Amino acid sequence: MIDQRLRTTYRNADFHRTMSVGPHSGRPDAVYANGRLSFEVKLAPGQAWHCCLLYEITDCAKGFAAPSCCIQQAPDTHAAGIRADWRRSALKIRTGNEEVYRLFRQAVDDIAALELPHPGTGGTARLIPAAGLPWFLALFGRDSLITSLQTMLVDPAFGLGTLDVLGTLQARERDDDRDAEPGKILHKMRHGELAHFKLIPHTPYYGTADATPLYLITLHSAWLWTGDRALLERHLPTAEACLSWIDIYGDRDGDGFQEYETRSPAGYENMSWKDAGDAVPYPDGTLVKGPKALCELQGYVYDAWNGMAEMFDALGQGSRAEALRAKALALFQHFNEAFWDEEGGFYAYALDGAKRKVLTVASNPGHCLWSGIVPPERAGRVVTRLMEPDMWSGWGIRTLSARHPSYNPYSYQCGSVWPHDNAIIALGLKRYGYAAEAACIARDVSEAASHFLLNQLPELYAGVQREPDGFPVQYLGANVPQAWAAGSAFMLLQAILGLRPDAPRGHLHIDPVLPPWLPDITLTDLRLGSERFDIRFWRVGEATHHEVLRGDQAAIQRR
Repeated sequence: MIDQRLRTTYRNADFHRTMSVGPHSGRPDAVYANGRLSFEVKLAPGQAWHCCLLYEITDCAKGFAAPSCCIQQAPDTHAAGIRADWRRSALKIRTGNEEVYRLFRQAVDDIAALELPHPGTGGTARLIPAAGLPWFLALFGRDSLITSLQTMLVDPAFGLGTLDVLGTLQARERDDDRDAEPGKILHKMRHGELAHFKLIPHTPYYGTADATPLYLITLHSAWLWTGDRALLERHLPTAEACLSWIDIYGDRDGDGFQEYETRSPAGYENMSWKDAGDAVPYPDGTLVKGPKALCELQGYVYDAWNGMAEMFDALGQGSRAEALRAKALALFQHFNEAFWDEEGGFYAYALDGAKRKVLTVASNPGHCLWSGIVPPERAGRVVTRLMEPDMWSGWGIRTLSARHPSYNPYSYQCGSVWPHDNAIIALGLKRYGYAAEAACIARDVSEAASHFLLNQLPELYAGVQREPDGFPVQYLGANVPQAWAAGSAFMLLQAILGLRPDAPRGHLHIDPVLPPWLPDITLTDLRLGSERFDIRFWRVGEATHHEVLRGDQAAIQRR
């Protein structure tokens, strides 16, 4: 039999990649023409024909062989076994709401599909969540950390891998070309041709203002879910460097707020999660240029300092804990003086380089609810503003008000709806007791998912107003699957059930408020520390009840 191979090779100096594809076995032989492989197959009645195509890839000197087995045996491979084991071990749900069940199940499959092995401490491979397909199959800082926060409920493993990998790549010195500064957590790492020849700064690139405080928030969350003191001790040097970066480099001008501005000729204008070049406009539509202090960055640091204070207490470093709590309190007061707009009943999107309030109405203040930097007496006004028709589309909260001159529902971040943004906002709403509004957002996103193939949430979709006969429109070029879009399903569930872990003290706090459209749900294999729980929730009238089916009932405490 002829060993048929179609090989495509690209070479540029010492960079080269090769992909070969060919049939594994069987007759007839393949014919290549017009850019495709063809087989002329003749079958008798009842006869079957099967042929496997094997793909082999070479990246410079490193080769990646095709699987040795047929695709029909793929479920029996080692890689498939790892994914199947993870699905079996991860949190599972039962509910009479088929839409919610399918969204959750697809989210678990999407996260499993985005597993990315990456060298961690000592070169050991750790599993982290890749950001998304097809554009972002890579290690990210912000994306991986937010996905880790989302998946703590389902399985803390991704968070543990992410903390380890990002810690090994934490910046050690200043490098303006890559926007790197000591203690900073990376934004993105690329391995393609442009990165190979240093034509882009992603080797890695550190142009993100939020990944560093998010690292501390994720470390705190991992500790609360696992109760593992050794985890804190292992990552304490990384955390200390993060704290130093927040003080020295995050606060660029010493005013107590976090600002960002690129130093790299190829750097990003915007370094928050809304990192598009046009993502931060003034109310008149002109773009905010230069240094910016975004509202959610202050909330992230406030949350990170409070979380680190709790962890320092656990490590017996009470003086460090008190110092961080004092800094968090000062930031709370300073933020609420400088960012609050009494007339609009909302927080400024940002302070510009001249410390003027950017009073553009956007979704970002919803993240401030999540972090807890909003005083309770102001929370209601923030919630009301977020739920007004110009922000609430019926498919979720828009990134930008529909009344703004820059609003475009089909844009990337100026009027679209992002599931992860909505999930964070929903968790913030629940934090302040707005359970009905949190459930409303969960319903929006769940119903939007039902309109997409396989109930699979895309990275973002259009912020068009919902109509009785309408449907959500996927953003052209959105990543599907995408990690923090998939993880939104878990965070929305956490918001509805009010789950707050405290594994170090052996408790799981719950505050379930099931909406009418979700009258029952059972969690199976919920992990808290080394224990597993099965908990049933159901609605009777306006009240939500719960029953612990497996695990220590005393560990589940209703708030």
